[in-house]
Amino acid sequence: MSVRPESLKRFLVTAKQATYAATGGGAAVAPLLPDSKQLEFAEGELLYRDIYVGTNRFVGLETVYLAGRAIWAMSYAGGLSADVPTTDVGTVYAFLRQALRALPSEQPLRGPPLFEQGTMRYTCQCIGSISGFSGIEAVSAGDSSLYQLHFAGGLIT
Repeated sequence: MSVRPESLKRFLVTAKQATYAATGGGAAVAPLLPDSKQLEFAEGELLYRDIYVGTNRFVGLETVYLAGRAIWAMSYAGGLSADVPTTDVGTVYAFLRQALRALPSEQPLRGPPLFEQGTMRYTCQCIGSISGFSGIEAVSAGDSSLYQLHFAGGLIT
């Protein structure tokens, strides 16, 4: 069993916009791992699962299953810069979610290459395709780095 790349891309757009990037916790489920958070979205035989640990600094894994078999995954690690004031954490993550909701349908891995609002700027640099990739995303305000995340993944064969 396999899924065509274009179908996988469409599913990823829908799943990502319905989970972490969405406002609210409607996609949260009881986590499989202790001290973790887990978000899920299902459509037909496809299941998207995002499991991560941590808040300000975190590590996670997104996996897509087809009929119970893992077919695609992305690992990620990153978080807020150490000097981000506690009072700004919510603002940074709200902006990040906005950028992630604008993910490009042709490469639905993280957010768009560039997303700006007011003084905040999101950038995402990615090498590869949905079948195999790595990248880095960042949030800044003016000259201040607020957040950075590294990610990598691809098809599982």
